[in-house]
Amino acid sequence: MDRNPFSCEYQWGRLRCTVAHRKSQGPAAGSTRSRRKGLFVTFEGIEGSGKSTQAHALAQYLRSQGFWVVETREPGGTPVAEQIREVFLRPSRKLQAVDPLIPECEVALILAARSQHVANLLLPALQQGAIIVCDRFADSTLAYQGFGRGLSLRELRSLTRWAAQGLTPDLTFLFDLPVSQGLKRRLKSTDANRLDHETSAFHQRVRKGFLSLAKHPRRRIHTINASRSAQAISRQLITVVAPLLEEGLKTRRLALKQV
Repeated sequence: MDRNPFSCEYQWGRLRCTVAHRKSQGPAAGSTRSRRKGLFVTFEGIEGSGKSTQAHALAQYLRSQGFWVVETREPGGTPVAEQIREVFLRPSRKLQAVDPLIPECEVALILAARSQHVANLLLPALQQGAIIVCDRFADSTLAYQGFGRGLSLRELRSLTRWAAQGLTPDLTFLFDLPVSQGLKRRLKSTDANRLDHETSAFHQRVRKGFLSLAKHPRRRIHTINASRSAQAISRQLITVVAPLLEEGLKTRRLALKQV
């Protein structure tokens, strides 16, 4: 496992905390891209699209090539954000019956988790030259709470920029497949959550939202046909990522991080 000097990172089903919590003050909104040294790759898609499996596979591949990789997810990624994730995805049935989460509350929870995630994990890691592989980020907020719940996209974009201190991904993979296939996979899982049980119509709106987002800007979001074999998808991801790695990141390999 690669060495991580930061407080924590989410890695494949568990949150790994390595050192005591450290307060981090990120740069002001709009300046993060110019000051960071690492690479920020996000994975997006509807429920059951296979993005989480492929995110982990890409992270493992990059580590095998000697890169310093931090795997994480949203909501989550830090101890506080992971607690918010549980409230967001797995409130008790009794609580849901008497006090169901409204769309505005969903957004507030997501933004609270994102602000912790960005300040205490993402920005410090990027400033030190890590490759971040993140399962969901701001595009999910626009797709789920914007297109899915019907909240204002303009307001969501503004709130997300604020919570993320202006941080945006360098590259996003959007995993797309029919909603029926994705939900069939998820509902068979023992890890099904609150969103998995939303209506098919809701998930159709989310999918259309993701595809709409993929049109702007085309250079950041790469749409992946998630109905293909895992091997074919993995090869495509590596092909897309490779040019970005050639643009100077090879000078920041894990070997150079060892002390």
